[in-house]
Amino acid sequence: MEPKKKIYPEWSVGYTSDEKATSLKFFPATVPGATQLDIARAMKYGDYRQSDNYMLYKWMEDCYFIYRTRFHSPEISREEQVRFVSKGIDYRFEIKLNDKVIWSQEGMFTPVDIDVTGEIQDENTLEIKIWPVPKKEGAEQDNRIQASDSVKPAVSYGWDWHPRLIPSGIWDETYLEISPKTILDDTLIEYRLSDNYETVDIQVSATISSPAATIYEWRLYDYNGDEVLHTRDESYDHIIFSERLENPHLWWCHDQGVPYLYRSEITLFCKDSGELLDRKIQAVGFRRVRLIMNEGAWREPSGFPKGPSVAPAQIELNGRKIFAKGSNWVNPEIFPGTITEKRYEELLSLAIQAHFNMLRSWGGGIINKEAFFELCDRMGILVWQEFPLACNCYPDTSRYLKVLEQEATSIIRRLRKHACLAIWCGGNELFNNWSGMTSQSLPLRLLDSLCLRLDPETPFIPTSPMPGMGHGPYMFRWEGKEIYTLIEKAHCTAYTEFGIPGVSPRSVLETFIPREELFPPKPGTSWEWHHAFGAWEADFGTWLCPNLLNDYWGEAHSLDELIARSELLQSEGYKTIYEEARRQKPYCSMALNWCFNEPWPTAANNSIVAYPAIPKKAFEAVADSCRPLCASARLSKFTWFEGEYFEAELWILNDCVTDKESLKVTAELWAVDQKLSSLLWETGKVKSQTNIRGITLRQQLPAIETDKLHLRLSVENFPEYNSDYTLIYRRKSFTAFRTHVMNLTE
Repeated sequence: MEPKKKIYPEWSVGYTSDEKATSLKFFPATVPGATQLDIARAMKYGDYRQSDNYMLYKWMEDCYFIYRTRFHSPEISREEQVRFVSKGIDYRFEIKLNDKVIWSQEGMFTPVDIDVTGEIQDENTLEIKIWPVPKKEGAEQDNRIQASDSVKPAVSYGWDWHPRLIPSGIWDETYLEISPKTILDDTLIEYRLSDNYETVDIQVSATISSPAATIYEWRLYDYNGDEVLHTRDESYDHIIFSERLENPHLWWCHDQGVPYLYRSEITLFCKDSGELLDRKIQAVGFRRVRLIMNEGAWREPSGFPKGPSVAPAQIELNGRKIFAKGSNWVNPEIFPGTITEKRYEELLSLAIQAHFNMLRSWGGGIINKEAFFELCDRMGILVWQEFPLACNCYPDTSRYLKVLEQEATSIIRRLRKHACLAIWCGGNELFNNWSGMTSQSLPLRLLDSLCLRLDPETPFIPTSPMPGMGHGPYMFRWEGKEIYTLIEKAHCTAYTEFGIPGVSPRSVLETFIPREELFPPKPGTSWEWHHAFGAWEADFGTWLCPNLLNDYWGEAHSLDELIARSELLQSEGYKTIYEEARRQKPYCSMALNWCFNEPWPTAANNSIVAYPAIPKKAFEAVADSCRPLCASARLSKFTWFEGEYFEAELWILNDCVTDKESLKVTAELWAVDQKLSSLLWETGKVKSQTNIRGITLRQQLPAIETDKLHLRLSVENFPEYNSDYTLIYRRKSFTAFRTHVMNLTE
């Protein structure tokens, strides 16, 4: 029987705009949740995900909220204690027990764990007072700069895919805990693999909350539940010991091997009575992650004086260089208190289906709940984890640095145990003119020092992008050039953000856009409020891109036609970027699109998974392009004309860890049911983790009554390696938009 017992009290919440108000009306509260959701429920607001209902929440930004619960004194023995535990309260708050302040804090990522035994009465009132959301003094109204004096995720202050809707309240598990007075604190498992990976030296340490004569036992179990190590000894106020494991199974990301996890179990007993006092169980994955220089990167810059080379961006896992294929992960919900393990599992299962081995947990969002990292450990997904700093100039003031140190310390201590953790990063786009930070900014120097001290084996970079890395483009066509040309001419060690927008599926659109607004899309309607229009570059009408769609096809005559065209651009665009990034291996070592998922339903966005967990058409294209091995074609453009010579350069893209025998690839160019050209390419032996550049299919295009071309690559005996591409075809007589399109690649 476990020695700890959790009690989950019922909560109510009240609000006021006057901090000194004494009479508040209270409403039932859901914990974990958000103050805004509780108030909106009581006031019968419409769903914030529909139409423009999110605007109804704006007034709550400037409110004080008070959570309240009442409880009887629990029955405890003299050897037991009562603790108040909360894993997350957002953002600045004060806790009172029976009108006495027992805790105050700024910061949502530092848990609260307070011994309240001495304050408990027969009848008790516990209150949590939450201040209005933090806003930088003098910052422009409704601007993300308002987040720059706090360690609160900036995304909720408004982004080009996220409405301005700023959560507050109790967002993670919160309870009263009855436990023995003597328990384990700050348990830490550190290890070092030998250079040949044949042994791992393990050090286990822990402090004991109330010094007493105790006995501890530590066991390490393998994946099958068999014990592989065992230690037992006496302790008083702390525990520290070392063990060596021979021939350990290593943890790998899922496409490189098995994400092997051991189970560590440390148990504390009373020495005199033998009573169980505490038990800590955690998964342990033994791996070594390094960030090393990309092949060829030391040659840059080539001239003198010789400045710094581009930043290292090559992931080395257990001594093996891997190509990181993945995406940028954002909050799966606007209100983090509503995120469940089930939602994490749905989305992460899709990441596996997409053949992703890495997710960049973007700095504009939250630090995810524990379930996210536990699932990534088990599934074998590497996590690039950013601190909650994004696109702002965060200050060097002592007040800010104190809060940042507290929050970052809590984040590092919670996450460092996870095998999936691959990179620490200071935040998103901090070395840009709109942010204004540099390597000398004290917040970044602080984060670097904390990571070095608390988790020295995990790489740290100050921000993304670093020199050599690429952010963007975010459109199928940018400054007159199509994505085919843009990405082929790019020269990046890592593409850590890039995007192609696409309209959400009809089934998603119908959940939040009123029927009368569905077609045609117009500014000033739900299409704009959900970011199809005017999201960031008004000239593009983002993210719908109506001018671009019209350039290629003319006006759409139905919603389904509009969606199909947008889906095709997003699918072919993403396919082009991922495959070209892989072709640029080994200099390039990473491709992470912007973005994977979204926290509420957008009308159009760069995401490949629509809210809540619905794959877009582009998801399938991305999954095909990220297969460990696939046939691929390098194309120069999207629109082809009668009389032109069509060209497609053939490749095999290969991230497999074993060699393959020679493959026979057939390339066929089709127009409707007419085969225009074909050729056969025998690749020769396919070496592990090595691409092969092949021959080029070249065919002059005849006059055909169609508007599409299909390029089909078939691999004999291996249909799982096949690939398909859809392109536009125009007759010579087609004049509308022709000049504009033909000049795209000049």
